[in-house]
Amino acid sequence: MRDGRAEIAEIGNAVHLCIDMQNIFAPGGLWATPWMEWVLPTIVSIVSRHPARTIFTRFITPQDPEDRPGQWRSYFERWRQTTRRQLAPAALELVPALNKFVPPAAVIDKPAYSAFSNPRLASLLVEKNVGTVVISGAETDVCVLSTVLSAVDLGFRIVIIEDALCSSSDVGHDALMTMYRTRFHGQIDLVTAEELAEIWRE
Repeated sequence: MRDGRAEIAEIGNAVHLCIDMQNIFAPGGLWATPWMEWVLPTIVSIVSRHPARTIFTRFITPQDPEDRPGQWRSYFERWRQTTRRQLAPAALELVPALNKFVPPAAVIDKPAYSAFSNPRLASLLVEKNVGTVVISGAETDVCVLSTVLSAVDLGFRIVIIEDALCSSSDVGHDALMTMYRTRFHGQIDLVTAEELAEIWRE
């Protein structure tokens, strides 16, 4: 046991998938996530140890609401100021502290919440023979959640860095941490960044 927690198996062939750490979600952005600045130093530390094994995702909004189907169209009609026709391009870029790692870190753009809404991601992980996906980023209860569930469905082992996630909702974040611990044993491990450093050495 480690501080009352079960020992986590060492990480083998893994990729660090960092979700949507973009300027639009940073302080001052249209979708500012207050926690982002708190977890950013932790994420920078993780990426600095595994830059070539890191994939950043970016949530890319449509040019116009009409470019998206169904409820997405209604969503972006409500958030028209976030469409690319109105939004400054820099808003969709990674925050500077992380963008400096590209390359060797890779970037995959996605049109929806899950990172796997871009089919290129799953293909890339299969090509690299990745068995474990280490996850950080924004937001715990939206894009991170959707990505985690997609990865579980695809059969990946998931390691969530619990002090490297950010959300706009304390309630949502806490509920998801509880769900992962109680409903996905054997598929999802929760670790701290310090614990990650102990179990993932390349």
